[in-house]
Amino acid sequence: MFGAIPPVTRGLLLANGAVYMLQILLGNWLLALFALWPPGSGWFMPWQLVTYGFLHGGLYHLLFNCLALFMFGSDVERVFGRARFLNFYFVCVISAALAQLLFSLLREGPPYPTVGASGGVFGILLAFGMLFPNRMILLIFPPIPMKAWVFVTLYGVVELVLGVTGTAAGVAHFAHLGGMLGGFLMLRHYASRRR
Repeated sequence: MFGAIPPVTRGLLLANGAVYMLQILLGNWLLALFALWPPGSGWFMPWQLVTYGFLHGGLYHLLFNCLALFMFGSDVERVFGRARFLNFYFVCVISAALAQLLFSLLREGPPYPTVGASGGVFGILLAFGMLFPNRMILLIFPPIPMKAWVFVTLYGVVELVLGVTGTAAGVAHFAHLGGMLGGFLMLRHYASRRR
């Protein structure tokens, strides 16, 4: 089954799992160097715009992101091809990081690091919804079937509401939205190149 996953998606899944194992072994040292820290914290380094996307806040965080990457990334990679999919993924990760950094400048309080592949995953989710808008998705909780475009739209709206209201503290809602924005801009770019 694992061999049926396209190579870039498979590589990203393996990389996320391997880095999580390193987190368990190295702990806070890895977070201090590679998590995404706000610029005014004294911990920010440019490489964190990418490296934070391979760190996770716990096992469930990792599993949720990897499940979404597997479910949606495989089909998107098959449409894009390896190189374009990898480029798309990292643009989404970086655009999510930039959105989170912008939000951190507007937010008061102590600096905290951002971790997780969610920015890339949300960009892939948007691409899936735009490439396969009528494909049916069955949610787990609650078990409601819906078209992909409806699912992506609702998820984006929920993220926006949670981000604006400050609900679900500790979740980088604006990074998720930044990943979706990066994905949208890349899809527009790809479409303009085809024309």
